[in-house]
This record gives sequence, structure tokens and C-alpha cells, in this order.
Amino acid sequence: MSITIEDLSYVYLPDTPMEKQALFDISLQIDDGEFIGIIGHTGSGKSTLIQHFNGLVKPTKGRVLVDGVDLTKKGVNLRAIRRKVGMVFQYPEHQLFGETVFEDVAFGPKNSGVPEAALEDRVREGLAMVDLDLDVLRDRSPFELSGGQKRRVAIAGVLAMIPSILILDEPTAGLDPKGRDEILAQVQSLYKAWDLTVILVTHSMEDIARLAKRLIVMEHGRIALDGTPPEVFANAEALHAMGLGVPQVTTLIHELHRRGIVQRQDIFTLDEAEAEITRVLELKRHGNA
Repeated sequence: MSITIEDLSYVYLPDTPMEKQALFDISLQIDDGEFIGIIGHTGSGKSTLIQHFNGLVKPTKGRVLVDGVDLTKKGVNLRAIRRKVGMVFQYPEHQLFGETVFEDVAFGPKNSGVPEAALEDRVREGLAMVDLDLDVLRDRSPFELSGGQKRRVAIAGVLAMIPSILILDEPTAGLDPKGRDEILAQVQSLYKAWDLTVILVTHSMEDIARLAKRLIVMEHGRIALDGTPPEVFANAEALHAMGLGVPQVTTLIHELHRRGIVQRQDIFTLDEAEAEITRVLELKRHGNA
């Protein structure tokens, strides 16, 4: 399932004293099976852009097509689109409302017409995808869970709809390091195992470099950069000018390169840095450096 954006612009509160243009003439193609990271400074338009992907907002100008369906046309079945384009908002646990975990995860599928006989299997599958057990949590209040567990229950509610595209807006915001790592590990696992298209909005250069295959950088409502992580992070000066920078490990590698210790500069993850530094140390140990 693909998303096509054509010349999209969006204005908040048009024709009022509070009018503000958030997006300017954006064209974008997202193909089936991509893992895309969207990054940008606060106010760059990231969240506004992704809210167009399942029709939560409609463009002031331009078109949004999901799997060929034009969301700007009158009469389009947005409910059907939202079953296929699942969105997890920032702090999704704030949207938990069910008295039990089962009730909360079942809400979306039940209201989309999943029959009662199939509902339990759908809830069980959604929870299993985020490594939670329905038999353990069925009657627990979601509000009694840890922060990371609440976040995973909220994601399970989206996954229980069996979407083809999963959009996550800052899914690790406010979590401790353990909770953050758990959520990102689940997202990566889902992408690999479930043939999803994933669109991840985040401020973390380290996370996005490790997970995404393609990066879209937003600035002042426009797409500033679009490419693979190596292509985007090669523009270090431009990223710094946008207030973003590059992963910390990349800064370290650039300094080691400046000192003549390593040859590569295109390193953006800890695993790559460890491998390169280990290689250099082995060469030195054997007198070949």
C-alpha cells in the first residue's frame, strides 16, 4: 500500500488573525514496505504532514492518495482508510480509556465490524505483536501498567486493526531508556516480521539512523532533505543549521577520521562504529596500520 502526496499545502485557521501556513507545496511518494524516518525541529511540520496520511486533516491545496484512493474527494470512506493506515500518536497512553486491557485493545476492531467470535483472537494477536500476553493482562486496568507497557497496549490497539501502514509520532517520548528500547525493538520486529510500511517521527538521530532505511527532513513546512541515512547525514552542516545535527557516534567518527585514526566517515550507528574501531585496532595489533 503506497502513499502519494501531490503539491500539498496546509493552512491552519485560514482567513482569521491566527492564520498560519504549516506546509508548503509538498510532493512525496512512500512505497509499500518502506521504513521511513521523519525528522525535524519542533514546528517543522512533521506531525501536520503525517496527519494527512489517513485523512485526519485535509490539505488546503493538493492531493493525498492512499493505495490510489484520493482522500480529498467527497464521499471517500475514511474509516476504511484508517483501518489500513494505523496511527500511534505522541503519548498514546493518554488515549487509553478502557476499564481493562482487553476492552481497550478490542475497541478499534469491534467498532470496525469485527464479529464478536473473532474479537478475542484479534486482541490476542495485537498484544502478542508487542510482546504482551492477553491471558496475563486481560482483566488488568491499563492504567496500572508501567509506562512502557501502557505504550505497548496503545500500539496493540492499532495493530489489532491489522493495518498495512503503521505511523508512529514520537513513540518513545517521555519513556525511560528501558521503555524506549523496548518500544523501538518492537517496532523493528514488527517491520521485519509483519511486512509493514513504517513511518516513524522522532527527534532522536541515534534511533532513526539505526532503524530507518530512508529519512525525510522537514524544515519550516518543507522537505529539506530526502534520502538514505548516509545521504542525509552527509549534510552535517545543513542539519546543524536546522538545529538537528547528526548521531553522536558520527561526530566521534569524524573526529577520529580528522586525527587519522579511522578512514571511514559514513558511520551512523554504534554497531558500525564498534566494527570499524575493532578493525583498526586489529590492524594495529598486527602491525598493518
